[in-house]
Amino acid sequence: MKLTLLWTDIMVWILVLSLFGWSWVVARSPQVRQQLHTVFRSSIAMAAAIVLLFYALFALLDSVHFRIANQGGMVSLLDMAFEHRIKTSERTYSAPFATMEYTKSIMVDEEDGTTKQVYLPLKYVTQSNIWLESLMAMALGVAISFALIGLHILWRKRQGWREELPWDIAYLTLSLMIIVFGWLYWMSFDYHVLGTDKVGGDVLYQSLKSIRTGVLIGILTTLVTLPLAIFLGVSAGFFRGWVDDIIQYIYTTLNSIPGVLLIAAAVLLMQVVMDNNPQWFETTQERSDLRLLFLVIILGITSWTGLCRLLRAETLKISQIEFVTAAKAFGVSKFTIIRRHIIPNLMHIILISVVLDFSGLVLAEAVLSYVGVGVDPTMYSWGNMINQARLEMARDPMVWWSLYSAFVFMFILVLAANLFSDRVQVVLDPRNNS
Repeated sequence: MKLTLLWTDIMVWILVLSLFGWSWVVARSPQVRQQLHTVFRSSIAMAAAIVLLFYALFALLDSVHFRIANQGGMVSLLDMAFEHRIKTSERTYSAPFATMEYTKSIMVDEEDGTTKQVYLPLKYVTQSNIWLESLMAMALGVAISFALIGLHILWRKRQGWREELPWDIAYLTLSLMIIVFGWLYWMSFDYHVLGTDKVGGDVLYQSLKSIRTGVLIGILTTLVTLPLAIFLGVSAGFFRGWVDDIIQYIYTTLNSIPGVLLIAAAVLLMQVVMDNNPQWFETTQERSDLRLLFLVIILGITSWTGLCRLLRAETLKISQIEFVTAAKAFGVSKFTIIRRHIIPNLMHIILISVVLDFSGLVLAEAVLSYVGVGVDPTMYSWGNMINQARLEMARDPMVWWSLYSAFVFMFILVLAANLFSDRVQVVLDPRNNS
């Protein structure tokens, strides 16, 4: 196997390195460090941050790809961890923890030649003692949790940390996440924990693979949105005149076009280009990844107008404050004023918008994939799972677990992002005194 990074993989790891660099800067700034401590003094924000870190971990595991030399395909670290379920697809639907197929099949009796409908057993399920296996999995999860928590406590003592943060809530949330995901993974060797879909694919594996798509849509789209919104919003509010008129005309025109129609037109145009150039791709993963990258760019280009309008209004107000007027009077260049006075005073709005827009973008991917203009149909995403599950809901008996799994995983991510963003807004918004 050979390490191969897709375009979105490269963007993800550049973002990770940037976050490490930003952490180093934060460590040298007492003011920013104090704001972060204030954010994490909230028990809800601390618990939400732990949940978001777990989702980010799965996204990173699925962002390291290896090319298989003889087969021509690509696998990620997450694929390797679930190899036991990728290569053991069942024939059709099966319910969570089932040992038999969900629907009856027609079989011919070899003795008398009669046909009958029977429930066939699943081929890749081990009928072990589910309670004993669950107890062993939870015990292992508790042991791993205690080990990690113990190491963190020792590290805190060595560093001499004395800040009053709700570490008990963080440790409890960490333990619950490790126990739950550890139990799901342990049980996946013996059962299809969340059932199988129409072609026998494991729903748990699909749900975990969809985490990367949701997280990337939420994070990478923001990286496209921020430069446009900051540059155009600050320019419109600071330079005014014809610059302001042109920028206002641009975002007013974009806002007048329904967002879904604009995104659908861009996605369909992109699809035509990709269909006419199949030589660009060696594998289906590369094709679906490029479509994901284009979707991120399209969402970023169509999502910057709201933040741009906010930054324009705030820049108009800040540019009239005394210290900016004094800088102009002393002959300080305009770009220096923007860099040293305008943008630092806009950072609270930028950070609040970033964390608030994340959950909205995750939901946007699900909606767009549901209507057929989202990610590639071959890519795992919660939107594709919901789109496929809508037909299963009409079956008799109803197949509910695919929709349920996608909903639960997406709900937890969006809820954690919203709870964390609420705390960031309370701390960073200067109009709040909390």
